[in-house]
Amino acid sequence: MKNLYKSLVLIFIVTVSTSCFHNLNTIPLDEDEVTAATVYDDPAAYKQVLAKIYAGLAVSGQQGPLGLPDLANIDEGFSSYLRIYWKCQQLTTDEAIISWNDGTIFDLHHQNWDANNEFITTMYNRIYFQVMLANELLRESTEDKLNERGVDATLKAEIAVFRAEARFMRALSYWHALDMFRNVPLVVEEDGVGSFFPTQATPQAMFDFLEAELKEIENIVPAPRQNEYGRADQAAVWMLLAKLYMNAEVYTGTGKYTECLEYLNKVIGAGYALQGVYDHLFFADNETSPEFIFPIRFDGINTRTWGGMTFLVHAAIGADMPADSFGVDGGWDGLRTTKELVLTYDTLNDGRARFWTQGQTLEIDNIGLFTHGYAVMKYFNIPSSGGEPTDLRFPDTDFPVFRLGDAYLMYAEAVLRGGTGGDANTAVGYINQLRERGYGNTSGNITANELTLDFVMDERARELLWEGHRRTDLVRFGQFSDGDYTWAWKGKVKEGKAVEGFRDIFPIPSSDLGANPNLEQNTGY
Repeated sequence: MKNLYKSLVLIFIVTVSTSCFHNLNTIPLDEDEVTAATVYDDPAAYKQVLAKIYAGLAVSGQQGPLGLPDLANIDEGFSSYLRIYWKCQQLTTDEAIISWNDGTIFDLHHQNWDANNEFITTMYNRIYFQVMLANELLRESTEDKLNERGVDATLKAEIAVFRAEARFMRALSYWHALDMFRNVPLVVEEDGVGSFFPTQATPQAMFDFLEAELKEIENIVPAPRQNEYGRADQAAVWMLLAKLYMNAEVYTGTGKYTECLEYLNKVIGAGYALQGVYDHLFFADNETSPEFIFPIRFDGINTRTWGGMTFLVHAAIGADMPADSFGVDGGWDGLRTTKELVLTYDTLNDGRARFWTQGQTLEIDNIGLFTHGYAVMKYFNIPSSGGEPTDLRFPDTDFPVFRLGDAYLMYAEAVLRGGTGGDANTAVGYINQLRERGYGNTSGNITANELTLDFVMDERARELLWEGHRRTDLVRFGQFSDGDYTWAWKGKVKEGKAVEGFRDIFPIPSSDLGANPNLEQNTGY
């Protein structure tokens, strides 16, 4: 994917609206820009457009960290997909809090957002920008289009795989839409381009669409670990299906834990292995990890953005933390974690408890002070094997969307929730492999009696801290909004309090409601 990113072409410079999809085929006024009207004259363009879809998870525009942004009328620095997804998934939970007072960002941790929250709106718009990119490639690579352009059989076979990957990427974003917003518009390539009002899909309809899409492409994408690193293969498809099934009861009211185990067994049997040293999963050379199933790729030269891993590395450093030890040129005094999260760890023995405590207080009396709350040492811009960073501002570190450790934890949870096709002894074995890596010995191992859903919820926090899962997990465990578990400053009080249950899902942004008469707001907003 690093090579693909180098060949990005300027294809879509548009303002996103899911309500009115304006014609993307206009000839640009700038002769240096390339649009769908001319781009496919070059046979290489199909792969380049696919590269743009993958890059859409990492970068914020067409020109390095700033300039020619994908989304108009918004600060490009915080508008990248990964950065805004991470904030929605983490700042709303016990795992992360930020000292910055940017717009309505504190509302995320306070859980008192409304339909005008710019961070939630940006997440929604990013999702649909990705959907538009995927739909456009699918629209421009039909059999009829390929025949019109005289595409030969060899390239057609490649394009068939590209199309399947584009459908995977669209499904990934639609899964995020289902998980975060639940009742969202569903637009596919057959809908064409032009102005129209998409209808709002029910959660069941979106679930059914995603299930069918992923099963249709399952045998078109390459076998596990046979595609270019960073591109979707069968294991990535299986993992997304497993995620869909794991949360099916939340989305539709019907549990699918047996189906979840079916696909987890495929993933686990596909030849992946745990990274030997836990910390090395999050270093600048983590593209060598045998554990990664699907990452978002970053490159200090070719994916320069103020979002993504640039944000996650820099914003977690502050006060007297030595930025050079993280491989960057300075910290942004932003991200920490809460006391409640810290207390889930055996901090004396679990090597995954990587907290910077010097000069920091465990209690958070003032959200706006970086020194209130322990800092988290998670992501590094230095190679695990030694050597210097490629760039001190923009990390090479890739972000793990799906990895084997997550699959092990999902297996254990699906067994506990009654799924068939797995067993408790195997689940305990998977959990203990993770804990042995974290503890460095067997002292942290558990027995079958200790494997409970409460344990799994906490173990997911310990193993997957800051990897973008926590909001989804807490919703599934009934502890995100109105559950018994609270954390500092949830509900806008220091000791934390429960909030309204409707906040398990985000509101449809006011901007889209006002533009599309077919949409109805989610209950409670």
